[in-house]
Amino acid sequence: MSQNGPQSKVTFAQSELDKPNMAPESYDNNLQKPSDILPQIQVDSASVANNQPSSLNSRDSELASQNSSKALALFDLDHTLIDVDSDYLWGEYIVKHGLVDEAQYRTANQRFYEQYIEGTLDATEYNEFVAQFLTTLPMSRLHDLREDYIKYEIEPHIRPKAISAIRHHIEAGHDVVIISATNDFVVPAIAERFGINAAFVLATPLEIVNDRYTGKLTDKPNFQGGKIYHLNQWLARRAEQGVVYEQTYAYSDSKNDLPLLEWADTPVCISPDETLHAHALAHRWAVEDWRI
Repeated sequence: MSQNGPQSKVTFAQSELDKPNMAPESYDNNLQKPSDILPQIQVDSASVANNQPSSLNSRDSELASQNSSKALALFDLDHTLIDVDSDYLWGEYIVKHGLVDEAQYRTANQRFYEQYIEGTLDATEYNEFVAQFLTTLPMSRLHDLREDYIKYEIEPHIRPKAISAIRHHIEAGHDVVIISATNDFVVPAIAERFGINAAFVLATPLEIVNDRYTGKLTDKPNFQGGKIYHLNQWLARRAEQGVVYEQTYAYSDSKNDLPLLEWADTPVCISPDETLHAHALAHRWAVEDWRI
């Protein structure tokens, strides 16, 4: 689909991994359920709200001062850390609560989701479609809706093995980044559930002017090769802070993340789609099943 394709319109309702290719099973002996860890993670989120590092990333400043190089672990979000697609589910959430015209929005949302699965998605068109709704409400109302959405639609789908993997990297002194094609209205708030500070989140950037969403993007979508584009910018900022990475890991479920997985020193394919699974087998990449 071309970037100049037809725009979808919607009517809004009024109303150790220290060793390359180590299998995740090897660090999953003390696996906890999301219900066991979420209360602790939500305490960490209060620190994030106060612009303080969460406990999972609290060592960043100290380690940066002690070491100029370290390891970086990159995690895709949808169908990697969680069992669902957060972008698609947000659309279903606003439909369920009568915030948009159900038939019109659901039809468009389903079409975009199928294009994503097929690898044919026009990411700019899709993100502008999603952002249309965000333009209709003040930021405080959007934040209330987002919190309700994450609590009831996302938290039940957090994968225990994802929690275990993130904790393992942090305990090893690695930096952890969540890197997602979903927009930066949704992703940083979900990342807080994993104890990850917004400074360590890369997502598709939506434009805000005068504390309102405009319905536009401020840069390229964080999708396919766009993840490498945004990652390189983030790495440059880290280098300016004196942090460089000597070892990199990447986790994803999707063929759309082949550029990211090929970039990393250690790619790990998580419950991969058919295309990625075949590629992983051909290249002897680690393949793990994290499904709940």
